[in-house]
Amino acid sequence: MTYAVTVDVELPEGGPRLDVLQREGVVFLLRKGLDSIAAIEGPDGMEVDLVDDVITVHPQGARLKLYVDAPALEFAEDAAREVVAELLERSEPLTAWEITRCGVELAPEVLQESLDAADGPDAPPADPAERARRHAAGKSSGDTGRRDDTDVADMRRKLRSLAPSLQAFPLTSFGHSDDEEKRIVSREAAEIAAGAVVYAVDLLVDELFTDLAGLEEEGPTVADTDAPFMILDELPRQFAQQYSVLFARRLTVTAVALTGRLAQPHFGRLSCVAEELLLKFLVGQAEATADLYELLSEEVETALQVFADGVGEDMDHEWLYAPAADGVGKGLVRDWFIPFGDEGYVHPYAAHDDGDDGDDGDDGDTGDDGDDRDADDGGGEQELPG
Repeated sequence: MTYAVTVDVELPEGGPRLDVLQREGVVFLLRKGLDSIAAIEGPDGMEVDLVDDVITVHPQGARLKLYVDAPALEFAEDAAREVVAELLERSEPLTAWEITRCGVELAPEVLQESLDAADGPDAPPADPAERARRHAAGKSSGDTGRRDDTDVADMRRKLRSLAPSLQAFPLTSFGHSDDEEKRIVSREAAEIAAGAVVYAVDLLVDELFTDLAGLEEEGPTVADTDAPFMILDELPRQFAQQYSVLFARRLTVTAVALTGRLAQPHFGRLSCVAEELLLKFLVGQAEATADLYELLSEEVETALQVFADGVGEDMDHEWLYAPAADGVGKGLVRDWFIPFGDEGYVHPYAAHDDGDDGDDGDDGDTGDDGDDRDADDGGGEQELPG
């Protein structure tokens, strides 16, 4: 299975920020190192294939997205951390840099697939909460020690400190109440869950931009390429022929508008099917983050579910994942950006109905690469519920 592992590396604390030329130099060094690697030796001598990578450099460090083929999530993450550590060690200007994060961000169903793929007595438990408990107790035979107590404590503090920035949703939205009779989860669990949602915003938006860049290079649609995508691959596969560059741009803009409202006092309601899908991915990212840092207790999992159920009270998107019945139209993905009712707000860029996100998917003809905004078929009838 192919995993997208995000590895963040940063300058030593107190070091000067990188200027433009220095950032270009860092890209060169990292690219030179990665290009020399075809496979990574994972735990117990297992070979893990490096199939693709993306490098972005900012004034304080770099982020690497490593796409690796591995039998399970843990092997992918450990191998990626090992290879980046070796790259830093071999490149003299980067030897003092530190790896600050290394993790696989997955939607819950893909995470489950990864866990199921890890056969044998050393396989981690399938239930995320039980897996977190085993990690915390140090009893998992498959544990490679990738999270020490300091890492877990630091992430717990970080997530709890992020919780207040989710202004649209107080802790009551995650099941905590000062009234003991109404309380579902503790304050700490609610704060960890809320902070994980805030933390997941960066992951979601970053991965959408990465998918967009990949699709612009490999497209014109997801169905026309075997390149791996982090978010686009999690959308209903029956519409892959309609996932064009323009669609990816609309989805990214919608994600920015949606997550921006989370930091405002009045969120309102989800405005369209695209927002419902994005909320699903955002909560999945939050859960995976908490799990990777051994913070996904039963209470935190419950808090995230309470939040998801409250925000997505009428999740029409689930219908999209059901196999299309014979004789029933598949619909158009541009309909996913039609507002729910007169009060629903969709960003003007995403709401622009130009009819070039592909046809109904029956003949596989998308027309073009999704960048031409001249065509207009009038939008047709909305075929999605809601």
